Amino acid sequence: MRSFHKIAALCVALLLAGCAIPRPEAPSPRPYPTRPVPPPRPQGPAADTPVKIGKPYQVAGIWYYPTDDMRYDEVGLASWYGEQFHGGQTANGEQFDMNRVGAAHKTLPLPSYVEVTALDTGRTILVRINDRGPFVTNRIIDLSRRSAQLLGIERTGVSRVRVRRVSPSDADRLELRWGRAAAERPYATTAELAALRQRFASRDPDPAAPPRIAAAVPDSAVPVGGFFIQVAAVSSRARAEDIAELVAGRIEPAGALWRVRMGPYKSEAEATSALAQVRSQGYQDARLVDISADNTPREGTIPQ
Repeated sequence: MRSFHKIAALCVALLLAGCAIPRPEAPSPRPYPTRPVPPPRPQGPAADTPVKIGKPYQVAGIWYYPTDDMRYDEVGLASWYGEQFHGGQTANGEQFDMNRVGAAHKTLPLPSYVEVTALDTGRTILVRINDRGPFVTNRIIDLSRRSAQLLGIERTGVSRVRVRRVSPSDADRLELRWGRAAAERPYATTAELAALRQRFASRDPDPAAPPRIAAAVPDSAVPVGGFFIQVAAVSSRARAEDIAELVAGRIEPAGALWRVRMGPYKSEAEATSALAQVRSQGYQDARLVDISADNTPREGTIPQ
């Protein structure tokens, strides 16, 4: 019995001693990398009133004249905008969220609704105009990133489109006022797309845009010496003209191919910056070329 008490006392002593031993401190949690604070989620749908048309305004020396044109129906280029403006204020006082469906237009009322059709695929979406822009030559609408995703042009960056003013149903308006996608729209038919592409090819040029090249530029007329970007080399002249239109380049004959080039640029740094932008528009095979004064690629053309 005495032995039992000794063993019990020893166990108690060991337990007390264990409690007294300091334990190592738990490691501090690793800090997570900081991320941009997203705009707060709206507490309710955006208001469709009052509708703002606005006075004529000037950007970069060009005048724009807002108007309530219910018959607006144009073809041109669409682009999209995202992180750089995420969380900022739109032209009608709402908060821009690149993850919501929305768009910017130079002259249509704020807000208003348009149907946007991609001329390459026929895909059509409905968007709500709540901002001004894009103030880039040849472009007629700037989509939020989410709108570009829905239209299927996020990766290309710029796309040929038709923009048509519409009066959607109350249900579609409510979804778009929340920044959500409206009900799916039918794709444009093959016949409709053919007609729209013809409209695009023959449309009146943007008065703020540089003159459009109607014919191929022969090698003898190409600016010589400097840094150029070769965007693509294709067998179809029509395809080359489409690419040149999108990137504001020019086409040149190259044997059985038509090449699309941009330049010359003042420096390699300027050309490299333009190359990154072109690749972000989906032209991953674009490359930088250093052309000599006799219009031939120099030895050691810049590797990409």
